[in-house]
Amino acid sequence: SVNDDPLQPVTSDETVSVGGTVTLTCRVAESDNSSLQWSNTAQQTLYFGEKRALRDNRIQLHRSTSTELSITIADVQLSDEGEYTCSIFTMPVRTARATVTVLGVPGKPQISGFENAVPEGGKVTLTCISTGSKPPARLIWYRGDQELEGRPDVVEPVPDDPTYNVSSELTLEVSRSDDNALITCAVDHPSLAPGDKRSEQALRVLYSPEVVISPENNLPREGEKFFLQCLGNGNPEPTSYMWEKKDGELPPLAKVDGAFLRFEMLNKSDNGVYLCQVDNGIGNNQGEYTLLVQDPTAMLTSSGVDHAVIGGVVAVIVFILLCLLIVLGRYLIRHKGTYLTHEAKGSDDAPDADTAIINAEGGHSGAEDKKEYFI
Repeated sequence: SVNDDPLQPVTSDETVSVGGTVTLTCRVAESDNSSLQWSNTAQQTLYFGEKRALRDNRIQLHRSTSTELSITIADVQLSDEGEYTCSIFTMPVRTARATVTVLGVPGKPQISGFENAVPEGGKVTLTCISTGSKPPARLIWYRGDQELEGRPDVVEPVPDDPTYNVSSELTLEVSRSDDNALITCAVDHPSLAPGDKRSEQALRVLYSPEVVISPENNLPREGEKFFLQCLGNGNPEPTSYMWEKKDGELPPLAKVDGAFLRFEMLNKSDNGVYLCQVDNGIGNNQGEYTLLVQDPTAMLTSSGVDHAVIGGVVAVIVFILLCLLIVLGRYLIRHKGTYLTHEAKGSDDAPDADTAIINAEGGHSGAEDKKEYFI
């Protein structure tokens, strides 16, 4: 069989990207000094042993021994694809074939279809195109890191060329959270590492303002200056602010200054609900704030609460420590009492301290004598 024939040349199929370099290797197990030869897809001899046969500087000798002939083809083109033949000129001639597959490297994807900002709730259709891939590339859409489902890829063969142009469409209904979001089209292809070729398109979404009224501080005191600021978060930025007071006129000492309502000197009569209407050309919204003017001596309630909490915690800790001291004190007194009782047996009637100690020791030895006796 062919496998058992030591003179049968052996080679392998290779895959290479356009512009890359491929190495073709042909080996025999044993040598009978016959020369090995490589031929191209048109059966033109490339190398006969170490002798160059075809004038093509892209093709170079890699290694030539009595059992191996390997060559390299640099700057590979799509036209280099096909079957290459390795022959050894024995009787009969033995051959092996290597198929070279050339990958057409896809071009950088191009995203089209987004020229102007889109109102919230509107639809955007983006198209991504990548040219020159072989086999056809696959296009993947992302919003940030999250993959999106586009329409199936459209694959078109390029006339008079073995490559393909691939396009994909993505339709999105946009919301305000899509403003400045990055939409990416990435090419997936065996000739590329993941993420090698990608394009990005930032979305711009127009939306009506969200309105919040922010006070200068949380303690408006009578007689002091004070302002309210109207914050309208919209795209585009708000163009007009309208201040009014619910159920009445704006106070005489309150001045409208665009997004600000400034009070020269607060008065209890300024109390009430203030409204700010914001328009940015896309839509309008309003926010409200209830003003409650405090006495000039008023302190921030939040700090009062903080002090109360801290005071309460300190009081609880002190109470727990006192309880522990009392319990510990009683425990120590009780134990000291029993200790004295044991020590002082027989010493209660002693006239002085020395006698008491002797008596106490005598009491101990007496007890020991008794123990010995009972044993």
